[in-house]
Amino acid sequence: MRAVTPADAHTIAAHRYPDARDLPERPAYAAWVAGAIRDGLYLGFLRQDGAEVIAGAGVTLLHWGPTRGDPQPWRARVVNVWTHPDFRRAGHARTLVAACLDAVGSRGITRVSLGSSDMARPLYGALGFTGSTHEMSLTLPGAQSEGLSD
Repeated sequence: MRAVTPADAHTIAAHRYPDARDLPERPAYAAWVAGAIRDGLYLGFLRQDGAEVIAGAGVTLLHWGPTRGDPQPWRARVVNVWTHPDFRRAGHARTLVAACLDAVGSRGITRVSLGSSDMARPLYGALGFTGSTHEMSLTLPGAQSEGLSD
């Protein structure tokens, strides 16, 4: 297992967007994640079998601000958990996500979230994650435009 570097951005983008229909999404994400790694806002780990990456997991650090009962201003979101199909059910994802949790914990971050498929819920539950019925989302018109304006 090794920590990701900006040079791994294209691999991480392929983990995030593994389907052929998502190929157009990869370059923008790779550019973003390379910068986020350089800026210390994306932490991640890869597992290799020889030169081949067989699994990966990352965490995005979010400057959230203090909340009621929690003065810690940072949150983390686990992202891009992926294992090559030939290497699944061998504990790689668990090891990599645990490394991500250790990395954010060493920075004093106490709140971690993630989105999960039904297949992955047992893994995350075993790591201490619990489900929430409180999260909702909204996509605002024009949300895909670059940058923010006043």
